[in-house]
Amino acid sequence: MRTDTPWSTLPAREHLLAAAVGAPVPVPVLDVVIPVYNEEKDLETCVLRLRDHLARTFPYGFRITVADNASTDRTPQVAARLAAVIPEVRSYRLEEKGRGRALRTVWSHSDSPVLAYMDVDLSTDLNALLPLVAPLISGHSDLAIGSRLARSSRVVRGSKREFVSRAYNLILRSSLSARFSDAQCGFKAVRREVAQRLLPMVEDTGWFFDTEMLVLAERAGLRIHEVPVDWVDDPDSTVHIVRTATEDLKGVWRVGRALATGALPLDRLARPFGDDPRDRAVPGVPRGLARQMVGFCVVGAFSTLVHLALYSLFRLGLGSQFANAAALLVSAVANTAANRRLTFGIRGRGGAARHQAQGLVVFAIGLALTSGSLAALGTSGTASHGTELAVLIAANLAATVLRFLLFRAWVFPDRRTGHQEARKGSAHEPRNVR
Repeated sequence: MRTDTPWSTLPAREHLLAAAVGAPVPVPVLDVVIPVYNEEKDLETCVLRLRDHLARTFPYGFRITVADNASTDRTPQVAARLAAVIPEVRSYRLEEKGRGRALRTVWSHSDSPVLAYMDVDLSTDLNALLPLVAPLISGHSDLAIGSRLARSSRVVRGSKREFVSRAYNLILRSSLSARFSDAQCGFKAVRREVAQRLLPMVEDTGWFFDTEMLVLAERAGLRIHEVPVDWVDDPDSTVHIVRTATEDLKGVWRVGRALATGALPLDRLARPFGDDPRDRAVPGVPRGLARQMVGFCVVGAFSTLVHLALYSLFRLGLGSQFANAAALLVSAVANTAANRRLTFGIRGRGGAARHQAQGLVVFAIGLALTSGSLAALGTSGTASHGTELAVLIAANLAATVLRFLLFRAWVFPDRRTGHQEARKGSAHEPRNVR
């Protein structure tokens, strides 16, 4: 996976202006990319129709970029002629095939604050274009996608493509926990500052590019806006369904493995503290406390079951103290790892060894509580196995409360407050004025 992306967090989303104040030639707010391969027949009709629609309905400056990726027919000549006679059109030639490669290249070099793309067949009704990019212009969302699978969408296509699309969506939901509804619709947009940090993480250069970009954005907590679209299938489409499906499944496996191992630095896509209303401090309520308590209780419940099961197993060949220590050690390691990822949202391997070491200190405290309880129970000499389990449950409850407090305050402290204060301090420092 690529990790050579800027370390700084994303800036806060702001409403984009129609034109930069004082700029002699305003930068177009929207850059619509049309990736093409051997489309000499349909390209001119597509560009003229799109340009006419934007000129009539879009209230901001726009640009149309034809991204020709290694066409072998007259597509480059048609694109160059259109760019020469229409001021809003430009052409870009790549010598390698791949829709994802074309989009990454053009988007990486574009100066427009909103970047979009659509297929050359214009299967999607253009009336959805303004609703697609409006949330990005207003600062509401980070990415936007057209959806053919929304209830209010009107779609005309064959049963085979309908089945493939819905089956693929089901695979994404079950394997990658994707919540967006249509990854394959060729009608998407993204804010440029998001693309600058997101694209270096996307490896695919073909048809899986869209899916990979959306999965990473969703996992990073970016906001994805969905627009129901009217869509008519292109009977002359050159997409090879079987080959594309095979490559998509390979991509799902690759991305799923990277997410499972924490190989992706998704924290670099985080918005600054305070951009999300959920980050706003409420007097007397620590940030994220309710969510963390729920996660900790769920992990703790499973850990307790594991601990009791292991204790019962180890008790067959060991004394109660040794069985409890061994069971608690195994469950504590698993508990720390689970809380690290699920409760406190820490991904990747950085600091994992330190967290486990601190977790073992917390484990030692829990061991002292539970072992002390067993020692006190052992003085009677007549306690049954059921009584031992009941005492262990009570001791574990007390240890759980203490463990949560230590995890939150010491092992996995929330360091965002310090970063926020540092940013507030730097905001008052004098700036160079050019």
